Amino acid sequence: MNNKTSNRKAESKLILRLAKNDFKARFAGSYLGIFWAFVNPIVTILVYWFVFEKGLNAGGVTTHAGVYVPFVLWLIAGMVPWFYFSEAVSSGTNTLLEYSYLVKKIVFNVNVLPFVKIISAGVVHVILIVLSVLLYWAYGFTPDLYTLQVIYYSFAMVCLVLGLVYINSALVVFFRDMSQLVGVLMQVWVWVTPIMWNLDGMIDAGTIPHWAASMFKANPVYYITAGYRDSLIHKVWFWERPELTICFWIVTTVIFIMGQLVFRRLKPHFADVL
Repeated sequence: MNNKTSNRKAESKLILRLAKNDFKARFAGSYLGIFWAFVNPIVTILVYWFVFEKGLNAGGVTTHAGVYVPFVLWLIAGMVPWFYFSEAVSSGTNTLLEYSYLVKKIVFNVNVLPFVKIISAGVVHVILIVLSVLLYWAYGFTPDLYTLQVIYYSFAMVCLVLGLVYINSALVVFFRDMSQLVGVLMQVWVWVTPIMWNLDGMIDAGTIPHWAASMFKANPVYYITAGYRDSLIHKVWFWERPELTICFWIVTTVIFIMGQLVFRRLKPHFADVL
């Protein structure tokens, strides 16, 4: 029992050390360092805000409670979790290739490697959440108990990402085009997830059939982005959306189990191929 406990502690320290080094390596040699981690999210949000609100006159969003929300706040609540999801899945896909020198070590537990990219991407995500809450506060949306619900949705997203990363990182060892395929998939996924457009508003207006709306809501990332908006804007608890919550955890559990099975089945061949 003591040996198992000590091994887990050692693995936890190793994961944190690798994640720390991975985060630092992304900005090694640059003058502005960690500042670049926020350039892409901020620029992306500004571009979408300008195109949709100023160019297409998207305007703000009115919640079911009749509260008007500026479009930029509504957009941020959806983009912040997407930034993490996209970054963690994309970088996590190549984690075994990047740490191939560790995979080839017989005594090393390769099961911990997918956690490295997930934790590394989480550093920026946590800071973006804090900045978002401060921005909401500046607009009059005072943090409350609902805001803490972001922690739950972040945990749910990590579970989803972990399952996907286990599948992708195992397959990319044998199918190197997998990383390019994931990149293309992310470009499509961001648009089929109601992030830049208001699904509830379209449903209320009758511009989208209910069967199509159900398909969009079956997307597990929709549950996350909608959850962030529920926490920061709509003030709705996750248990008040039982159908979405149950559907999400069923899909996420299936993906996680599949990830474990695929990773475990292919793991004995990693060192030979790499």
